[in-house]
Amino acid sequence: MSKLTFDLKATDGDARAGVIHTDHGDIETPIFMPVGTAGTVKAVHQSELRKDIGAQIILGNTYHLYLRPGCDLLRQAGGLHKFNGWERPLLTDSGGFQVFSLADNRKIKEEGCTFRSHIDGSKHLFTPENVMDIERIIGADIMMAFDECAPGDSDHRYAQRSMELTHRWLDRCIKRFNETEPLYGHHQALFPIVQGCQYEDLRKISAEYIASKDPEGCAIGGLAVGEPTEVMYKMIEVVNAILPKDRPRYLMGVGTPQNILEAIERGVDMFDCVMPTRNGRNGLLFTAEGTINIKNKKWESCFEPIDPGSNAEADRVYTLAYLHHLIRAEEILGLQICSIHNLTFYLWLVREARRHILDGDYVCWKSAMLDKLGRRL
Repeated sequence: MSKLTFDLKATDGDARAGVIHTDHGDIETPIFMPVGTAGTVKAVHQSELRKDIGAQIILGNTYHLYLRPGCDLLRQAGGLHKFNGWERPLLTDSGGFQVFSLADNRKIKEEGCTFRSHIDGSKHLFTPENVMDIERIIGADIMMAFDECAPGDSDHRYAQRSMELTHRWLDRCIKRFNETEPLYGHHQALFPIVQGCQYEDLRKISAEYIASKDPEGCAIGGLAVGEPTEVMYKMIEVVNAILPKDRPRYLMGVGTPQNILEAIERGVDMFDCVMPTRNGRNGLLFTAEGTINIKNKKWESCFEPIDPGSNAEADRVYTLAYLHHLIRAEEILGLQICSIHNLTFYLWLVREARRHILDGDYVCWKSAMLDKLGRRL
């Protein structure tokens, strides 16, 4: 087993192009990670993720995988890589965001968080220690620390208490992580999470605390939860001025193509979001020329390929008219094609961003792309 490492290949201002090395393969950054919450990226085969979409790493979620299929079965299978047939890198969220989203069905205390399952109402407890144990069983290459994701509109007092609790939980996560070993013969890295809501002083304190732990990588949480985008971008700048430059930086749960390009310019390396698949299942397509609502009548008789230049076979073979028909008829194939298209576009976008960082003209390219991405076609 070898530790996760990050090679910084080029910078253009604060934008970075690098390579993350893991035991399951290399990840070229900036990178978008498709979300496979329950062990699957919805409506997408693993072969399509590899061949058409070009995914280098995908996500699983500790909360959902803990409830179904459960730790016993995952351990019998040899971890999530073996269970779902994905041989490339995996990252697991700690489940903190999902647990704290339950609101009426959870209680936070120093020990951890008690919650009731959204499936059957059964009662459970997540602590920093057992979340590390669960993530060891899942076997992801990158494990996230257990944190409290405070509401975006929290006042300063609550945000500070929440951040301090997250830091105490981080210390317990690190202790448990260091006391245990990977179960399946490959290295697992632990990423702590910067919190602090939209308060610059708290974000600085949290980033400094995380950086002091000498982590293999760092995450920025608690953004894109309702705050203005200008505030999100400011918090990214504040945090990235402090986080170590030789470690990958992961902005959790973000976001739109425009958000991703702006965050790359501010030094973020890794992204995830359900938007490409969720919006795709509702008929919204992201393209390099703007967004398409495939339900609109204007596409009913448009017999052009969805995207003739795409890596995805479906984009080249099927027409916009056919996809319009599938979505209007509520056919499952339509949901699949839209999901594959949007994920392919997101991966294309970060590859192009990387190319322009390497070429040294990222800011100029980004400005031109932002003009087009905001259009409705």
